[in-house]
Amino acid sequence: MNQVQPGKYRPYPQIDLPNRKWPTKTITNAPAWCSVDLRDGNQALKNPMDMNKKLELFALLLKLGFKEIEVGFPSASKVEFDFLRRLVDDKLIPDDVTIQVLVQAREHLIAKTFESLKGVKKATVHLYNSTSVAQRKIVFGKSKEEIIALALEGVDLVKKYEKTHDGEIFLEYSPESFTGTELEFAAEISNAVTSRWGISDTRKVIINLPATVEMATPNIYADQIEWMANHLDNRENVIISTHTHNDRGTSIAATELALLAGADRVEGTLLSNGERTGNVDMITLALNMLTQGVDPKLDFSDINEVLDVVERCTEMVTHARHPYVGELVYTAFSGSHQDAINKGFTHRKTSNDSFWEVPYLPIDPEDVGRTYESIIRINSQSGKGGVAYILENDFGYLLPKAMHPEVGKIVQALSDKKGSELNGVEILDVFKKNYFIKTEEEHLSFIDFTLTSVKGTSTCTLTYKYNDKEIVANGKGNGPVDACKDALMKNYANSFTIKSYAEHSFGDKSSAKAVAYIEIQTKQTPSCFGVGEDNDIATASVKALFCAINRAFN
Repeated sequence: MNQVQPGKYRPYPQIDLPNRKWPTKTITNAPAWCSVDLRDGNQALKNPMDMNKKLELFALLLKLGFKEIEVGFPSASKVEFDFLRRLVDDKLIPDDVTIQVLVQAREHLIAKTFESLKGVKKATVHLYNSTSVAQRKIVFGKSKEEIIALALEGVDLVKKYEKTHDGEIFLEYSPESFTGTELEFAAEISNAVTSRWGISDTRKVIINLPATVEMATPNIYADQIEWMANHLDNRENVIISTHTHNDRGTSIAATELALLAGADRVEGTLLSNGERTGNVDMITLALNMLTQGVDPKLDFSDINEVLDVVERCTEMVTHARHPYVGELVYTAFSGSHQDAINKGFTHRKTSNDSFWEVPYLPIDPEDVGRTYESIIRINSQSGKGGVAYILENDFGYLLPKAMHPEVGKIVQALSDKKGSELNGVEILDVFKKNYFIKTEEEHLSFIDFTLTSVKGTSTCTLTYKYNDKEIVANGKGNGPVDACKDALMKNYANSFTIKSYAEHSFGDKSSAKAVAYIEIQTKQTPSCFGVGEDNDIATASVKALFCAINRAFN
């Protein structure tokens, strides 16, 4: 970084709030949510949405459960005026949804706004003007008194046109650039607005306190919210709203701490669309609450549909690591992570506890419409647990735990050679190539096996090829595998012991097969596995034994 001129930047001043209460509080209820996707989000797009895209996104917001939706700045744009009229004329606004419109304190703009609202049963008129030191000094060249007068003029105009509107009108006021405004002045202008409006228990006012530009750490914003809550007149009739941006990358934390500090309402967008680094992401906020046992009152159970609609309407691509919704957020490449996730799922299957407790996954992917198939993916950083998980959950092979390291090493070697991620089909392919015997490639080839059992003793006839010579041998033992080994060792030169055996059924009940896993030990190899598959479990076991022997001695 180039040398920065001394004094060019300075720390944000601390808030004098010695008895702050928010640090000891917990979020226990969802706030009132207001989507500003169709205004703040839309104005930040390279290609703003056309009518059809706006209608599609509006329908999605309703489906998700938003009861307050800012639809635009109808007095400033014909497109936004026409959109609101379309919603009214086509009767697309449910009775329990409040439409919000943005407007500046100018009579011709407020008159046009009320024209656009004709026929709307419930509407919030969002009045704003900039109050920060920088805006007053650099942009407007106005005193505090002139800024207050401008806000009150806007309130008087809204009251004037409210009288002729057939429906409920709510007032929202934003001291824009709140985080750059002296708190005393922010409280003074907000109290002047609520007093002029005539605030009461039947005439509440939304005071929106936006971090138009994020200027400090989240705890500072929380202090500002709590300070304002302590200095707003008629606080019980004021709805404190937040509207954070993500310039410092902490809009989520700032909003959450603001809720602890007394905020009642949140404005934001889906997937953090908005000016510069974006508005606060409503999806992340809502699902953060869900993972803490708080009902967010928004439905993100089909997150793929949300992604599809928002990306299509905004022409923006969601980052693969975006919280809760990105392509890779339910994916583990690290071997230790994969193993822990696998064990977490196994624990859930055997536990009666409904509490979600799977390592590395703060939320159940199924709760947002994702499936477990995409959770674990394999590359050169992956481990034994991930490979075993893919083979079990995608293809039905329940590998013995002792076999996991062996298979993981084989798959990892292929990934290293390929230099990229392996998909499930590739993993299955390398598994079968290594563990299912192919007669033409083996020095010891299985041909046939018959078995009889009397009083716990198994007698078999084994037919196999060894060094290009077909051999038929008989053997006895305490089971099929033991009898097969007895028969084999009468002519086979290499000695080995059987360390472990496992089996399970495979496939649909009507056409189920048996899969067997056998682990052997030789003088040179402490552990080597073989796999066999057949309609008959005894034959599957013998195939697994031949596979293990060939892998150990080839």
